Amino acid sequence: MTHQQKPIGSGFTPASTADEVLAGTDLTGRNVIVTGGHAGIGREVARALTARGARVTAGSRDPERAREAVAGIEGVGISRLDLADPVSVDAFAERWNGSGRPLHALINCAGVAAPEHREVDARGYEMQFAVNHLGHFQLTLALLPALRAAHGARVVNVTSGAHRFSTIRWDDPHFANGDYEPHLAYAQSKAANVLFAAELDRRWAVDGIRGYAAHPGVVVGTALNAAAGTEGLRAAGLIDEDGRPVIDPAVGKKTVRQGAATIVFGAASPLLADIGGVYLKDSDVAPLDDEPRPLTADSIPSDATSQSLDPGNSLRLWELSERLLAA
Repeated sequence: MTHQQKPIGSGFTPASTADEVLAGTDLTGRNVIVTGGHAGIGREVARALTARGARVTAGSRDPERAREAVAGIEGVGISRLDLADPVSVDAFAERWNGSGRPLHALINCAGVAAPEHREVDARGYEMQFAVNHLGHFQLTLALLPALRAAHGARVVNVTSGAHRFSTIRWDDPHFANGDYEPHLAYAQSKAANVLFAAELDRRWAVDGIRGYAAHPGVVVGTALNAAAGTEGLRAAGLIDEDGRPVIDPAVGKKTVRQGAATIVFGAASPLLADIGGVYLKDSDVAPLDDEPRPLTADSIPSDATSQSLDPGNSLRLWELSERLLAA
């Protein structure tokens, strides 16, 4: 609901960490799924949640590698999940639903970013849209029984300020017409994350399931940003001339612990008990800002836009996603 899209005065700052956001929160008995919960921001999210008592299952394409990555973090389990493979997504959900465990929070965190050349999955779907949005859409719908069983659940889609730079290409979401541009494809997938969260909340809030889109900031050192390469990171102002990360939370350049903060805020903060369908940043509800703002090394626009929360667009994306899965 766009009327809820305004800061609530959470008391946190862009520099707040996941541990600070969760301080005093008891998550004992809570079950959480974090896709990509073995690497980068996802691993920090899993660590912070388990530190407060939650049980976390991390979905990974490579369970053996994932187990090595989370060794030493008590309370994290691993289950195979390939978001580009519908069979793998269904199998993951069937294992979870078959266990009878309620699901208190689903954090759709895994993703791919801006391959230089267009890549598609086995269905011919553009890879960023397929993994970042469609795989998570399929997973979330498949886990609806477990979310309902929690009698109060949250779905957090990890998005990006890049959502501001694209709408959904309704007639050609897979860039089949030969005009593929990697960063535009990434921005489309991130816009889809926001629209999906808004429509999910509209449909499922009556069942006690609330939806959020969370922008973690730009975190140097994650696999997504490393894909930009040294020169790309330097041009974006994310590393200095000596290759050291530039950390400036006030403009969105964050550490992993700072980046994870907004995600766990969406997943567990009691401040959001009566709020849903919103876009989060800096561990608060983001303000709306529809002014066109360029992306530069010193300015990273990342506030919410009316377009990314538009009820008509969110409904249209949900219906498009259903048709793509059915096909």
